[in-house]
Amino acid sequence: YCVEFKTESLSHHCALENRPYARWMQYLREGHTVCVACQPPAMNADTHRCAGDGHNADGGKILHWEAVGNSQCQGTWKKIRQLEHCSCPLVHSFIFT
Repeated sequence: YCVEFKTESLSHHCALENRPYARWMQYLREGHTVCVACQPPAMNADTHRCAGDGHNADGGKILHWEAVGNSQCQGTWKKIRQLEHCSCPLVHSFIFT
């Protein structure tokens, strides 16, 4: 499944990232909608959920995130909705880890 989030805030460290495999962090923006896929092996075998997916977090609850590979690139987002069938666009698409 996938979860759509609206980015509320992010640290300035994301924009400073220039390593080739991590340049995607430069494109994160406050107010943008991002789509995050929950796939094995991040998915818990018992619950079939990914940690941090915002389950039961509807109603505008602010959730925290951190980019893999740069712990200083972090921020907050709000869950918009969960989609059982992923149709994430190529840009602003991520995977839970």
